[in-house]
Amino acid sequence: MKKKTVFECSLIELPKIKNRAGNITPVENNIEIPFETKRIFYLYDIPGGISRGAHAHINCHQFLIAASGSFEVELDDGKVKKTVMLNQPYRGLHIPPGIWASEINFSSGAICLVLASHKYDPTDYIRDYDSFLEYAR
Repeated sequence: MKKKTVFECSLIELPKIKNRAGNITPVENNIEIPFETKRIFYLYDIPGGISRGAHAHINCHQFLIAASGSFEVELDDGKVKKTVMLNQPYRGLHIPPGIWASEINFSSGAICLVLASHKYDPTDYIRDYDSFLEYAR
């Protein structure tokens, strides 16, 4: 597999259908996001100062959306680091496999919605940063 860089992580603007009764944003496999979703989960009730994530995937793509509130995502490819702010529910961040990602600085009441290309598989995770650096080489 070709090594990924933080520059391959992309912010994607999702469709926003406006209505006086409230907006809706559809997300369809291989249309708005560049993979087929196999798993959806969300993070919420995150205490102030706590970070989440802090791992990389070997095969799984992820797409993160701030469904409510805001948070930042620290991206690291083993050489370059980049921080992305997510604070609009119609904009998401695509994180390809091979990128170390940590979600930080959650606002009060923030909800992080995650669409993943694979079902949960503990062997797909790299949870130790030194092991990730070795993998990224």
